[in-house]
Amino acid sequence: MKKIIHTNEAPPPVGPYSQAVIAGNLVFTAGQIPLHPQTGKLEENDIQKQTERVIKNVEAVLKAAGSDLSQVVKTTVFLKNMNDFAQMNEVYGKFFSEHPPARSAVEVSRLPKDVLVEMECIAVVKGKK
Repeated sequence: MKKIIHTNEAPPPVGPYSQAVIAGNLVFTAGQIPLHPQTGKLEENDIQKQTERVIKNVEAVLKAAGSDLSQVVKTTVFLKNMNDFAQMNEVYGKFFSEHPPARSAVEVSRLPKDVLVEMECIAVVKGKK
């Protein structure tokens, strides 16, 4: 069985997808971009600020699913420009400093709303076995 997750603390889906889905003891998040959930506005065009907003959005979705960043086992980071990797990684490391998850980071030709970064993850739901 799967459970659909939705929170107003992260940007709403703009298409036929869920913010996250729980299956068993895992939560799978949709890709999050740097939209402010309350204003719907994009974070300014700065890779570090966009990365921080993306991770905060992922964190909000995980919280709604009964998880948090410490339970993330895998992330995928999509970058508009791989030259932004070091700056993204600096911010990412602040959120995932202890026992960091497995990660893939790829450059893509374009992201929704022409943002600089998008991230999705898989995490364990706390208290589920």
